Amino acid sequence: MTITLSSILTILNKTIDILLVWLIFYYILKSMKNNVKLTLIFKGVLVIAIMKLVSDVFGFVTIGLLLEYIIMWGPLALIIVFQPEIRAVLEQLGRSQLLGRHKILTVDERERLIYEIIQSMDYLRKSRIGALIVIERDVSLSDYIDKAKKIYGDLTSELLIALFFPNNPMHDGGVIIQGNRISCAGAVFPTSDNGKLNKRLGTRHRAALGIAEETDCIALVVSEETGRLSVAVKGELFYNLSLDDVRMMLVDELRPKQESDFEDEIDEEEIYEENK
Repeated sequence: MTITLSSILTILNKTIDILLVWLIFYYILKSMKNNVKLTLIFKGVLVIAIMKLVSDVFGFVTIGLLLEYIIMWGPLALIIVFQPEIRAVLEQLGRSQLLGRHKILTVDERERLIYEIIQSMDYLRKSRIGALIVIERDVSLSDYIDKAKKIYGDLTSELLIALFFPNNPMHDGGVIIQGNRISCAGAVFPTSDNGKLNKRLGTRHRAALGIAEETDCIALVVSEETGRLSVAVKGELFYNLSLDDVRMMLVDELRPKQESDFEDEIDEEEIYEENK
């Protein structure tokens, strides 16, 4: 078989075409992982597809006909009903950083970051000062930063405490941390409409869960009424945590994936050696 320039270009064209399709699927799946609402939509579509397959296999005419109408008009219905969620996903894709977070922190920088945050949260909870601290990860929070008061200061516990002090005009809203710097204060986030959330929880907790549902950030909350600590991450709110619980969650969540996988391999090897 003779390989010509035309056949090489054809193979290259098809390879690029396949790679682009896989890239689109990759970002869709990545967005689904970080967005609870999109995950629910996907589960609903998957259930309908399975039901249609079952109806075709067993010859259920009535349910099969009904599902055909759903599949035919379903995409239009999804666009109309879930228009806010779809728009949020598209915005999230636009905010996503292809190369990950703004700055990959060293081990010392991560330890310093966690130390300063924990020190400030300890003071805030004892003083009953409410706070919402959001740590950006792979999904950019630039849209929220643009609408907030810019800080761009080095992260210290003293600065965090000062920003949330009741007499400070920027104490309402949240603080956004990028890398090891405070980017802004007074940021406003979307509130979660999760029906399972305790109705006694206030706006800070709902805003923390809301931004954690839409992005992959870590949202830390100090309750003004009770001084209790909470963490919202991956679409879940962990309420009434101890200071050590918050510290361990930060250590685990801020660890780079490569480092986490490497440590998991080491742990597995140690367990294997112990069991020999």
